[in-house]
Amino acid sequence: MKTKVQKKFIRYAKINTQSKEDADVFPSTKNQFYFANLLVDELKTLDLKDADVDNHCYVMASLPANIDKEVSKIGLIAHMDTSPEVSGENVKPQTIETYEGGDIVINKDKNIVIKASENPDLENCIGHTLITSDGTTLLSADDKAGIAAIMTTLEILKENPEILHGEIKIAFTPDEEIGHGVDYFDVDKFGADFAYTVDGGVAGKLNMETFSADTATINIEGRNIHPGTAKDIMVNAIRVMGNIISRLPKNMTPETTEGFDPFIHPMTLEGSVAKTSMKMILRDFKTEGLDTQKKILEKIISQVQTLYPKAKITLEITETYRNMRDELEKHTHVTDRVWAAAEKAGVTPEWEPIRGGTDGSRLTAMGLPTPNIFAGGSNFHSTTEWLSVDGLVKSVETLLNLVKVENA
Repeated sequence: MKTKVQKKFIRYAKINTQSKEDADVFPSTKNQFYFANLLVDELKTLDLKDADVDNHCYVMASLPANIDKEVSKIGLIAHMDTSPEVSGENVKPQTIETYEGGDIVINKDKNIVIKASENPDLENCIGHTLITSDGTTLLSADDKAGIAAIMTTLEILKENPEILHGEIKIAFTPDEEIGHGVDYFDVDKFGADFAYTVDGGVAGKLNMETFSADTATINIEGRNIHPGTAKDIMVNAIRVMGNIISRLPKNMTPETTEGFDPFIHPMTLEGSVAKTSMKMILRDFKTEGLDTQKKILEKIISQVQTLYPKAKITLEITETYRNMRDELEKHTHVTDRVWAAAEKAGVTPEWEPIRGGTDGSRLTAMGLPTPNIFAGGSNFHSTTEWLSVDGLVKSVETLLNLVKVENA
C-alpha cells in the first residue's frame, strides 16, 4: 500500500494544476483539464466505467456495490488544483526514506529549511518516509495527496473483492484554492448520501468546522496630475489606501491569531495614483462575526474619507463560504463513522477546526454533509510543504474502513 500511494502521489505532484485568481473562465487554468482527463483514464482502468469529466472540469465516477444489501452511498472528494500563491510548475519531489528528526534542509543553495521548531507535528513523524519539494515550488500535497489516497483506495478494492462495500461515488473538483471548487457541482448527479473530502493535514486530524468566510474589496478612485503642479489637485489613491491599511486592527491578523480567533487579511494590492484596489479575506468561526468585521472596515473607510474628501472609496463584500459545523451536527452518523474509521486505522483522531475552508463547507450547505479527512501533509501553500507517506497510508486505511460493510 505504501509503495502504491507514494508512486501515485509523486506522479500527480509533477503535474502543474495551479488555479488562477480573477480568471474569466472556469476552470481558471487549462492544465486542470489535462489532469482531469488523466484521472478519468485511470478510473476506467479500475473498472469505474462511468468515469467522465464534464465541461466545467468536474470528474465524477461510481464504483458499484459488491453486496446486495442496501447501504448508504458514500462520496469521496478531493480537489485537483493547487494554490496560486506559490509556483506549482516543475515540482521536483524529494524523498526522505526515514526521517530521523530535526530540521530538514530542502535547498542548501537557497537556505530553505523546514524547521522542526515551526513544525511540531514532525516530532510524531520520526521514522516516517517524508516527501518535500526542492524549495523552489510548493509540493502540491494539497490536494494531490487526497487524490492519491482515493485512487489507492479504489485500486485496493479492485484487487480485493472480498472487501464488501456499497456504491462509492468519486468526485475530483477544480478551482478549490480560489474559492470556486463547487460553483457548478451537481449534488444530485453525484448521487451520494453523504461524503468526505480528503483535504486535511497530518494523520488523525479530522475536520467538521471551518471558518465562515467573506471577501472584501476596497476600491479607491483618486486623481492623477503631473506632480510638479499637483498642489491642492492630486488625490493619490495609493496614499489613501496606505492610510486604510495602517488602521486595520493589529490583533486581527493571521500572524497574531490562532485557534478560534477571527482575522482580517489583506491578500492582493494593485494600483496607481488614479486608482488603487485591495482584496481582503474576512474569517470568523461565528458567521455573525463577519458583520462585525464589515463594520470595522466601514468605520475605517469613514475616518479616511474625512481626511481625503476628494477620493472616492467603495467597499464590496461577497460571500465565500460558511462554517459547516451547524449542519454537520445534525448528521452525527456521518461524523461518528469517520471517527471510528480513523480509530480502526490505528491513529488517535482529533476534531480540529480548520482556519480556512474546504469544498465540504459549501457542499454541506448545499445539502451534502461533507466533513474532511487528513491526508498526511503540512505547510500547505508554501515552498516548505511536506508530506508524511506513512500518514497518507493511514488516510487510505481510514477510507477503506469508511466504505467497508461489516457482516453483510
